[in-house]
Amino acid sequence: MNEKIMVIEDEKKIADAIAFALKKEGYTVEAVYHGGEAFKRLQEFGPDAIILDVMLPGMDGYDILKKLPDQKRIGVIMLTAKDDIVNKILGLELGADDYITKPFDMRELLARLKSLLRRMQTAGVVPEEDTISLGGIVLHLQQRTALAGDKLLNLTPKEYDLLALLFSKPDRVYTREQLLDLVWGMEYVGGTRTVDIHVQRLRKKLGSSHMDILQTVHGVGYKALGGHSENRYKI
Repeated sequence: MNEKIMVIEDEKKIADAIAFALKKEGYTVEAVYHGGEAFKRLQEFGPDAIILDVMLPGMDGYDILKKLPDQKRIGVIMLTAKDDIVNKILGLELGADDYITKPFDMRELLARLKSLLRRMQTAGVVPEEDTISLGGIVLHLQQRTALAGDKLLNLTPKEYDLLALLFSKPDRVYTREQLLDLVWGMEYVGGTRTVDIHVQRLRKKLGSSHMDILQTVHGVGYKALGGHSENRYKI
């Protein structure tokens, strides 16, 4: 095991305890206690995943999430004392992969991290075909980019993962629960509404000429339309 993990937590005792536990598991670890410093160190350290506190001096966890480098997929577990569903949803909507609330059991944090890294490794396996093309949208799987014609779509990691999953099997209907499990890989704290929100945002980013490719199957979930349809569905 040689994955690099950055712990960004302003409470030094907590950060050092997490770092100690991670090092015992064989990870390469760096602990940073200030948001502004952490953002600078991200580029130099190049972590595979970060354990990120929300309330930080200098730059909070949400701002760090928004500015994560695009050239490398970094897994994110949010860590906070706030047991607030709105804050949890906000972090996950900004691209975090998981969320754990203080106080927490170190074994649970380690288990969630291992699960996240496994999902990232699986997602990083490039299939024989490096692109998926459907309805004028082209996904480049290795680069994790999406094009609508010549326009590069600015997708969050979760938006891209959701679109790639639906595109990988056109016309297959996925329930919201299946999408949560396959894309988020956990019992999502925000419930199935987050799938609706992501689909809504994807349709907006795809634009009016492509938004109908993501089709609502009422009472069930969603699918990517294999053929062209003039029908458009709203959540």
